Amino acid sequence: MKLLMRLAVVALGSCLIIISIGLIDQLPLSRSPLERTRLPAKRLLIKANHSREHSAQLGADQQHERDLRGETGSEADRGDLAPGGLRVTRPGGPSPSPPAPVKLTAVRAYLDMFQWQYKPALAQRRRRRPPQTLGERLGWSRSNLTSAQQFWWDISPEALYPKHSEAVPHLIKEMASLPISAIEQKTGGTQLKLIITLQNEAEALVKPMRFPREQETLPNHFYFSDYERHNAEIAAFHLDRLLGFRRASPVVGRMMNMTSDLYALADDKLLKTFFISPANNLCFHGKCSYYCDTGHAICGSPDMLEGSFAAFLPRTELAKRKTWRHPWRRSYHKRKKAIWELDENYCEMVQQMPPYDTGRRLYDVIDLAIFDFLMGNMDRHHYETFRMFGNDTFLIHLDHGRAFGKSAHDEITILAPLYQCCLIRASTLQTLFEFHKGRKLSDRLRDSLSRDPLTPVLLEKHLVALDRRVDRTLQIVNECLETNETPEAVIYNDVLV
Repeated sequence: MKLLMRLAVVALGSCLIIISIGLIDQLPLSRSPLERTRLPAKRLLIKANHSREHSAQLGADQQHERDLRGETGSEADRGDLAPGGLRVTRPGGPSPSPPAPVKLTAVRAYLDMFQWQYKPALAQRRRRRPPQTLGERLGWSRSNLTSAQQFWWDISPEALYPKHSEAVPHLIKEMASLPISAIEQKTGGTQLKLIITLQNEAEALVKPMRFPREQETLPNHFYFSDYERHNAEIAAFHLDRLLGFRRASPVVGRMMNMTSDLYALADDKLLKTFFISPANNLCFHGKCSYYCDTGHAICGSPDMLEGSFAAFLPRTELAKRKTWRHPWRRSYHKRKKAIWELDENYCEMVQQMPPYDTGRRLYDVIDLAIFDFLMGNMDRHHYETFRMFGNDTFLIHLDHGRAFGKSAHDEITILAPLYQCCLIRASTLQTLFEFHKGRKLSDRLRDSLSRDPLTPVLLEKHLVALDRRVDRTLQIVNECLETNETPEAVIYNDVLV
């Protein structure tokens, strides 16, 4: 009897082992925290990455994943496939297949429904009384104000300036043409910035040209050690306006004379850094954390220098600003990763924290992420708001000098707030879709930048990249809509508010 019982136990154990093995075979393979966090973006990345110029980027991502799993060799080493899964075109061989069309079925369906509500809701919204501006709150009179003060007067809880601003064009014209009366270096910051006072006593923050437009981010440079580009500041202002945000301070390009505009008017501290280069050009380097030395000097060519002139925001005694740590801030470290890069549920934690748990703030952060992604700007560690408007106000879009550095690379992690939260404003989505189906963003930005004194501000490859990134953003939204039960779970209809 005991022998029979033992045989029965052994047989039962064998059956359980066989069943367990079968169940394990049906379970999905576990992924590392990094892979789980980026899974939605990676899936869209593969769908979107049909163009030849992005195959190398995707291949590098895939090769990195294989390295993490301990696999050796690349797809290109194991056959005629290029990195990213594209067939290599040998000399004399067949042409590569054309890029697959972008499918945005869920986005189109929502916007078709949205159009029925949009026009009447927008008309009703326009009849509402606009919120009080900064000038109204301060009790200013609009008469006898300078262009800069007119710009400040119009600042509201919704934007830095209204859609049809009269002050901004006048301010831009003055910054581009009025004589310079004084110049000093701005304290703080990692790279050189100048404060220039114009003849009418208005001030502008100036970033001088360091490198030609053809020079992009160096391959071995981290995002936090990249050079700042003056033309990126100019392009960012125009892009922000085309997106309908109007949260970036007005910026214009201008040519400066190294001798009469800078050397003759510089204060003593800045003047000590001027020198004559071996090429007999006048140069200076100022004092800052990065690239302020003789080897990274700013020189005239031969005596002229480009610069971006950004309008100053109101002084703190008029309108105090609050600085906030960006919830999707990068680690700014060579080896460490930020929490949001490792935690797939990070957005749920953010949504429980004030001021992201209510109101417009989280949607503003997602707008900012889309704005940064279109420009390729990874350098976003803090943001600011005006204290007088409380928490229910826009984020000020500041400091875009490290944008437009990699025309052939789309850094999808910049969109982490979008693909981790799966939230977006209806107005932002509609604007992006109009760029997709109608006149392209590249064409609109090219036309807008053509009016700047330093045109062409951007090279064509950076303009082309904008259209590609618009489509990739829309694909993420499309997948969010497909994976959620209702569009309302993803899209906040701000037009009906």
